[in-house]
Amino acid sequence: MMTTSHPCHTWVGNAIRLIEADFKRSADTHLIKLDLPSFTDIDIYLKDESTHPTGSLKHRLARSLFLYGLCNGWINEHTTIIESSSGSTAISEAYFARLLGLRFIAVVPKNTACKKIEQIRFYGGEAHFVERSDQIYAESRRLAKELNGHYMDQFTYAERATDWRSNNNIANRIFDQMQYERFPIPRWIVMSPGTGGTSATIGRYIRYRCQPTQLMVADAEHSVFHDYYLTGDSALTTDKSSRIEGIGRPRVEPSFIPGVIDRMNTVPDTHSIATIHWLESQLGRKAGASTGTNLYGVLMLANEMRTNGEKGSIVTLLCDSGERYLDTYYNPDWVREHIGDLDQATHDLQTVLG
Repeated sequence: MMTTSHPCHTWVGNAIRLIEADFKRSADTHLIKLDLPSFTDIDIYLKDESTHPTGSLKHRLARSLFLYGLCNGWINEHTTIIESSSGSTAISEAYFARLLGLRFIAVVPKNTACKKIEQIRFYGGEAHFVERSDQIYAESRRLAKELNGHYMDQFTYAERATDWRSNNNIANRIFDQMQYERFPIPRWIVMSPGTGGTSATIGRYIRYRCQPTQLMVADAEHSVFHDYYLTGDSALTTDKSSRIEGIGRPRVEPSFIPGVIDRMNTVPDTHSIATIHWLESQLGRKAGASTGTNLYGVLMLANEMRTNGEKGSIVTLLCDSGERYLDTYYNPDWVREHIGDLDQATHDLQTVLG
């Protein structure tokens, strides 16, 4: 007896095919080696996630969240997609929503970088503003209910939407790309937490593959993640918003898994910004502020290893391009007003570099 596919299954199947085809067209991101003469026996690498089609690490997450929603039956051809975001995830989700012909609404804090809002709209998405970053959750749920849509909720589903054992996650790619380097097994991988999903994927993969690599997570100021790591108190909150877009949260997010982390530090925001300005002199191009948080954490570890006479490699992420932040982190007046004077941070950076 012949059967016909349910129309919804036909649309879902085609949607998954479109996303997988997009993945096949997208080459893996580059692994850039920083040549720093002061670290003779320590090799430092940046996995350049800015080369994704939507320009950031969040392209991986958005793809996983759409596949997760489709396979769970939460998304069909009539679904309005809603996401709470500081910008980068929303840009990537707007891209995939357009690919599938779906309406997309990003709930974002009003101080989100203008360039990010432009990119959300470029991909056909809509921006819905709230005053403070801690208001994005409730407003996203309200919109989803009002529009009978689907709230993607990256902060809950980031750690479970990505298969940390598979051969296409970021941790697997790092180890594969490192195999011919001088120190092929990283001594450390360093990541800053936004949802916590990437650090969860990396930490789990390291354990699953029985690698000796350790994971350090570098947090921003005005974020509760580090305090939660130290205290285990999941009820922690703060009424301050992170000044480093894309990382740091005012509450403990469900996707942040402290048990996979070997070490955690807080990097002062001034040091994050000083580091991206120094990095521009090394690469000849700009990176976003969360990359500065990552890299300052790396340099602290490298300095410690050098002092202890250790050899090895450290890998971190270049999360997105600094072109999105020309009016903020690369605007001296904005930095002075919102971040502070960078002189001490620049001095500290040079001390760490040796």
